[in-house]
Amino acid sequence: MRLSKDKTSLKYNDFLTLHGIPPQVFDYKLGNRSALDWIIDQYQIKTDKRSGITNDPNNLDDETYILRLIKQVISVSLETVNIVENLRPLEILDDQR
Repeated sequence: MRLSKDKTSLKYNDFLTLHGIPPQVFDYKLGNRSALDWIIDQYQIKTDKRSGITNDPNNLDDETYILRLIKQVISVSLETVNIVENLRPLEILDDQR
């Protein structure tokens, strides 16, 4: 999986690219990176150089699992950003008399 340079498309594999990713998705952060960036990083197929063990997080029993996960992460990110942007300012009462 790889994001385009402008982060509006996600190349899932040689046969599937998701287009039209809203920029607000990247405003929802988990630590110092967006939830979508985290998913892309965690769901890479990686082979450990020392051991040669391949970590493939793809669920072969459910080929659409990662695509559904990406859709859910995009939806949750957009909704969370929308909720946070529409929160009323916090009133802090000065209780000193």
